[in-house]
Amino acid sequence: MASQITSRQRAETLIEALPYLQKFRGSIFLIKYGGSTMEAEAQVERFLIDIAFLDAVGIRVVLVHGGGKAINARMKEQGLTPQFVDGLRVTDAATVEIVRSVLDEEVNPGIVNQLEALGVKSVGISGRKVFIARKLPPVAGPDGKDIDLGFVGEAEEVNPDAVREALASGAVPVISPLGALPTGEAMNINADVSAAALAAALPASKLIFLSDVPGLMKDPQDPQSLIHGLTAPQTEELIDRGVIAGGMIPKVRSATKALAQGLGKVHLLGAGVPHAVLLEAFSEEGVGTEITP
Repeated sequence: MASQITSRQRAETLIEALPYLQKFRGSIFLIKYGGSTMEAEAQVERFLIDIAFLDAVGIRVVLVHGGGKAINARMKEQGLTPQFVDGLRVTDAATVEIVRSVLDEEVNPGIVNQLEALGVKSVGISGRKVFIARKLPPVAGPDGKDIDLGFVGEAEEVNPDAVREALASGAVPVISPLGALPTGEAMNINADVSAAALAAALPASKLIFLSDVPGLMKDPQDPQSLIHGLTAPQTEELIDRGVIAGGMIPKVRSATKALAQGLGKVHLLGAGVPHAVLLEAFSEEGVGTEITP
């Protein structure tokens, strides 16, 4: 079917994008990419084309990825059952080795290869080289008893040297959501929180969370209630009112912490919107939710 967009409309779209292209050329965009968005082939292709476009116009992209579904599949192959408490994967010694191998040896190289096929110079970096972790304390289980999460931690420090070296070489760094204890053991860490910490450390101009949901909504069941823009203090008000809840709380709080440390803006986008990253970065209306200091 022939496109209904005229040549003039295409030109006008490019002209609308021009001031944004000029403004962000040379800037760093850190994108956290995960959830089921990594499994839908069409969404993956559109997203990686967005990365190729950003790279081609001189925007330096840093990509932090997830990989939970691939980890679950490998565990099933080995006869193991994933266990989660408060959204955190209980990670014993056998599980952390699966997490490490899937993320660093399967998911990460796969993304690098796809980007290279699009003409984008890319470098895979294990999060173990970037995030110095500390072990999370036990959490209360359904019966009220404490559960040791095992090899689960959070990024206590960020070492951005490998990421900066990759950017300086003209490559897109692709980083797995892992950390390492000071003693070297791999730790399963929260990718959202770690991505925000890295964005602040670089620092990045934008932090973009691309996930299954289109952004923050006043009513999660009503896409028309999307909140297009708000400030960091307003996010706390929405948490207090229960509008922001569950797994969205650590994502938003880590984002506002990064804003307080000098990050420019945070965007929450839904991968279901074709080319959401480009629309948010280069159009007047944008899509998703934008959080500012």
